[in-house]
Order: sequence, then structure tokens, then C-alpha cells
Amino acid sequence: MRPLRLALAQMNPTVGDLEGNAGVMLTLMGQAVAAGADLIAFPELAVTGYPPEDLLFKHQFIEDARAALDRVVAASSGIVAVIGAPDAVDGKLYNAAAVAHDGKLVAIYHKIFLPNYGVFDEARYFEPGRECPVLTVAGVRVGVNVCEDIWYDVGPATVQRVAGAEVIVNINGSPYHRGKGRERQEMLAGRARDHGAFIAYVNMVGGQDELVFDGQSLVVSPEGELVARAPQFQEALLFADVDADRALPMRLTGFEERLSAVGEPKHYALGGAPPDGPGSVGPPGRPDGGRAALEPEIGDELDPLAEVYAALVAGTRDYVRKTGFTGAVIGLSGGIDSALTTAIAVDALGPDAVTTFFMPSQYTAGQSADDAAKLASNLGVRMQVIPIDGVRASYMDELGPLFAGREPDVTEENLQARIRGNLLMAASNKFGWIVLTTGNKSEMATGYATLYGDMAGGFAVIKDVPKTLVFELARHRNEAAGREDIPESIIVRPPTAELRPDQKDEDSLPPYATLDPVLEAYVEQDRSREDMLAAGMAPSVVDQTMRLVDRSEYKRRQAPPGVKITRRNFGRDRRLPLVNHYKDTALDPLASAEPRSQT
Repeated sequence: MRPLRLALAQMNPTVGDLEGNAGVMLTLMGQAVAAGADLIAFPELAVTGYPPEDLLFKHQFIEDARAALDRVVAASSGIVAVIGAPDAVDGKLYNAAAVAHDGKLVAIYHKIFLPNYGVFDEARYFEPGRECPVLTVAGVRVGVNVCEDIWYDVGPATVQRVAGAEVIVNINGSPYHRGKGRERQEMLAGRARDHGAFIAYVNMVGGQDELVFDGQSLVVSPEGELVARAPQFQEALLFADVDADRALPMRLTGFEERLSAVGEPKHYALGGAPPDGPGSVGPPGRPDGGRAALEPEIGDELDPLAEVYAALVAGTRDYVRKTGFTGAVIGLSGGIDSALTTAIAVDALGPDAVTTFFMPSQYTAGQSADDAAKLASNLGVRMQVIPIDGVRASYMDELGPLFAGREPDVTEENLQARIRGNLLMAASNKFGWIVLTTGNKSEMATGYATLYGDMAGGFAVIKDVPKTLVFELARHRNEAAGREDIPESIIVRPPTAELRPDQKDEDSLPPYATLDPVLEAYVEQDRSREDMLAAGMAPSVVDQTMRLVDRSEYKRRQAPPGVKITRRNFGRDRRLPLVNHYKDTALDPLASAEPRSQT
């Protein structure tokens, strides 16, 4: 028996808070030493926070990050620490896993596969590495690599396994989208089975701009079985005991000719061992374990709706707190979107930190006022009622001469949204609250939102949540609470902007149950009109949706960031030119030639 005790530090770093991140790492390292861990692994770029983006172009930032790394390395007494940090070498920058022991930097791994798709842009900053280190820790051979490297069937882990590694430690900054945790676990189980090795996967948690990280750090056995798993969306220090004698023969076939294209193995040693031969890093092996066995922790997986809701709460909480706001203000309409946004804000920040404004106009129904008041009471938040008809009348008095002879249209409708946006922003300036906007993904996709009105704010909580999912999440929130915090009358009421008499969303858009699948196909899957029609989607809905999406890109570019929960969000995931004359060749060019309005 050759036991190894692992500690996976599922932490919530803040980008740029080098000293704060290092301080958290030192605390976790002390806890791991006290628990008898042989090795502690921190997430990818834990020193800087992830992703640091163009901070990596700043020479001083790289120097300061190295100083913070040195501080953590110096504290590595009695334990091996794997630390995510940038590493500058001869004018080149690498995404690195630094390995420390007893106050010294004993090895460093440079990430080999640099993702450059979706939200990732690593080729902009980093060079790929070539060496694949294998260390002997407490008598066990351990390979270390970073995030994307483990997703390849033949990759750095393969090179390390061939070189004798029995445990693979993979450090990550892996962002969340719906179902991502299950995908990861299945992939890691397959990697472990194919390589016949234990795989320890550590991921960060928390929000960074529009990204949210779900954690779910885990250890899988050579048979692909789950050994331990940390909870979702919570900071944790996950411990796991593994026995290297359980390593199995590799199941991969025909991989040998691919290894040299990946990288070269390199053994690291301390003391008098040959520098390129197997040596021992860290405490000596404990043939009998030398400590009481740990009860493995396997955190529960959240159900799909609970998982999405937790991601929205975590992303909102961290964006507000990390940007230094003391509270949030939300415009309540009596509708489902503002209701869900307020519930999320309360769960993220607490009711005392949330203020709501109800801003009725002549078109606001009595039911809207009743529902908004009931929601605010149920959630324990303050609701300030500020009628806007007087302000609107003043605007129209001033604009009257200019608009003379023209019939009322969308201009007068949007004016109401812009007045409300101004009132919310005034409160933000006066009281230091962040304005949380309430638009959902279906609205963002189709441009069914008003620039400088309901789009005005600092953070768009449900920006990546399709309308149909908004309803599901509202019901989930009530079920989870065991009470009707979001009134049923809000959930069952047909959506309306209430900017003109008897207005309904379906006056301008297809029914959401029909619209959302088309949006998913067109926006998230990049499917063509022909593909969507072949899948049975209605031509009129497809054509209208494609036109609305294409002509609304300029609006989305001006929207605040919001939590990413789908595979492809509007923001880092999807970047299209504002000036763009391309049209799907199957789309009627005459039907798509409508000019866009600055709404």
C-alpha cells in the first residue's frame, strides 16, 4: 500500500487581488498540513484570479504576481503545493502550475493546450509548454498539468502516465454552463480508466464578470469510480486518500506516435538523486498510512434547475461584492423577470441590501401594483413607489413642438422605459447601489428591450436565461423555499411591457415556447435557416427570429454583463461585427432588409 493524501483547494479568488488570493492560499495550506495532507492543489491561475485578461500585458502585474507566488512557495513547509500562476521566462509568458515544497520552487509545468474558443482567449497571452513533469511525492509518482490538457485523449497525462505517474493532478479555472459538471465527471472517469491512474481535478468557485465557476472538484479512481467530490458553488477544502498500488495498465492503443507532439516527460528530484531521474519530492512515503483514514466526502449534485439558480446567485453575489457595491436597486414591474431578479438578488445579498422601485404609468394595471407589493413583502425588501406620469408629461411638453403632426408610436413607449432607467441610475449615484437590470436572454436576442431604459444598469442577472427558463426558475424558487415568495399570479400572467393599452409580448414576438427553441438553434448552435426548417421549425418564426437577432447586435454590445449559464452567451462567447451585411442565403433578402431603429 502506497497511500497519498490529497487536498484540493476549491477557492474563490478575485482577479487582481494578489495579496488577498495568496492569503487565502496560505490559510488553506495550513489546514491541509494540519490534516496530514501530502499534497495540496490550488486552481489554475489562483494567484492572479481567472481570467486576468489584459492585465497579463502589464509588466508590473507579472512581477507582482511572482512576488505573491513566492510568498506562497515560502510557506510550503511539510507539504507539496501545486499553485496556479503566470510564469514569465525569456520574454515569454506561460500559464503555469508551480510545484513548491519546504519553501522552495521545485518544478514548474507550462500548460500545453491553450483553449482559444468560446470564452477562452489564452493564445492571446500565453505560449504553450513542452515539458510534462513527474514528481515522486510520499513515494507516489504524480503528474501535474493544467485544465484543457486533461480534455485530450492523448495529452500531457498520457506522457506522464507512460513516464510512471500513478496520480494525475489537474488544476482548473473551468467556467460553468448548464450540465458542465456532469460532462466533466464523465470525461474524467474515461481518462482515468484509459490511463489506469487516479485523477485529481481541482476547480475554482465564484463569479468573475459574466463567468461563474461551479467548483465540483473531484477525485476519480483508475476504474473511473468517484472517490470524492466537493460541493457545487461553495468554497471547500476537499481531502481524499488514494492508494497508488491500485494503478492499472493503460487501455489506450495506438497512441505512441502521438506522444512526441504533446511534450517530453521530465522527472524532478531533490537532494542527491539524479536531476533527470526518479527522485522524491515531499515527505517520505507512509507504508502503513501513518494516520487515520479519511471518510471520503462526496458532495451532492444539484438538480438542473437548482444548479442554474445557484449559478445565478453566485455570479450576482460576487459581481456586486467584488466591485464594491453596498447594495442593489431593481425596478419592479409586477412581471416575472423583475420578480425572479429580485429573488436572486435577495438570496445573493440579503434582503437588507436590496431596494426596489415600482414606477407606475397610466398603462400600469392594478394587478401589477398588487403583485409587486406582495412580492416585495414576501421577500422582505423595501419597495419605493415613484409614479412617472408627471415626468413623462414634462418630456412630452418639451418634445411636443418637435413631434407635432406625428402619431404616437414606439417613441412614446420607450420614453417610459428611459424615465425609469434614469430614476434607477439616480438612486445608484446617490446611495451607491448597483442597478440590476431585469431583461432575459429571449429579449436580449430579439432586441425586445430599450436602450438607456430597461437595459440601463450595472449587471444583468438573467441576461443569459431564456424566457421559458425564467418561468421554470420562478417555480423552482418557490418550491425550494416551501412558500409562494413569487406570487402565482405573476407566474401565470401573460408577459407584458405595459407601455401601451392592453400590450402583450406576443404582439411583437412569437410565443416564447416557440421562440426559445429557434433562438437556441440559431444563437447557441449556429444552425442555418435550412437546418431549422428541416428540424420542423415554422418558417415564419425562423425568419422573424433571424431578422430580430441579426439587427439587434448593436444593442447587445451596449448591454451590461450578466451571468453565463448557457453554452453560448451574449458576451465573451458570441462576438459578431456591428456593421454586417451577411444574410443567410436561404433567407428572403427583401424580408430581411428592414432598417433597424435605435430603440
